[in-house]
Amino acid sequence: MIGAIAGDVIGSRYEFVQDFRRPKNFTLFTPACRPTDDSYMTLAVAKALVESGGDRDKLKAVVVGCMKEVAHAHPRTGWGARFARWLFTEEKSEPYNSFGNGAGMRISPVGWVAESEEEVKELSQIVTEVSHNHPEGLKGAEAVAMAVFLARTGKDKTEIRDRLAKYYPRLRDKYFTIENIYEKYGYDEMGMWVTCQGSVPQALVAFLDGKDFEDCIRNAVYIGGDSDTIGAMTGSVAEAYYGIPDDIKAKVMTYLTDDLLKIYEDFEKIKKPRVTEKR
Repeated sequence: MIGAIAGDVIGSRYEFVQDFRRPKNFTLFTPACRPTDDSYMTLAVAKALVESGGDRDKLKAVVVGCMKEVAHAHPRTGWGARFARWLFTEEKSEPYNSFGNGAGMRISPVGWVAESEEEVKELSQIVTEVSHNHPEGLKGAEAVAMAVFLARTGKDKTEIRDRLAKYYPRLRDKYFTIENIYEKYGYDEMGMWVTCQGSVPQALVAFLDGKDFEDCIRNAVYIGGDSDTIGAMTGSVAEAYYGIPDDIKAKVMTYLTDDLLKIYEDFEKIKKPRVTEKR
């Protein structure tokens, strides 16, 4: 989960910056970096998984409350307009058929607690459908959660790519690579760049083309687009596969306030371990 937060923080200073020519050797952390809604909602999902204690019905009952609790404690973080209305309404929040990439950026804790692919699918749907109940939103979240699960449980990249291509067939295209995406991806007037279908495949290929955790994050930010969210999705899978360097983890932890650190620490007690044998 901390990999998702790292990707979010590192990518945050490029959010809404559509330069198309950023260097890959950018400085990872600058004073402009910060956790965004991606980090807060990832932690909210983790909190819901802790509080539910593995009970599916309880997870359904608490997940919206956890999201609202974290959001209300951190209201000024650039929430998307529709999601902000959903979060900050005093009435019961209903799903609004969204396929925005917010579904994918918050889902990584599921991949750390699930014990099977079926459980990944079940937990992902429960967590996602409370807001992003469009088929593309559900698919995007499940693909990221499944990628985390497969990476955490020791699958190699060939197998991970094959499984993820069932969600996004373009991952089988030999020309769909980070280098070919660079300078051709980013803001579009239709808004596809902030949808699941317009950013989850890019986040996944940033991981698949990466050499280690840091390289994956650099891939995610290098291509442009919704950099904090792509960084969060890529970072979540990269951590499950490679682990996260101690220096990056230590730096990221300094961005978390005490309430968020408590959520992180509680989640660390329930998450499943990584398979670390050589792949």
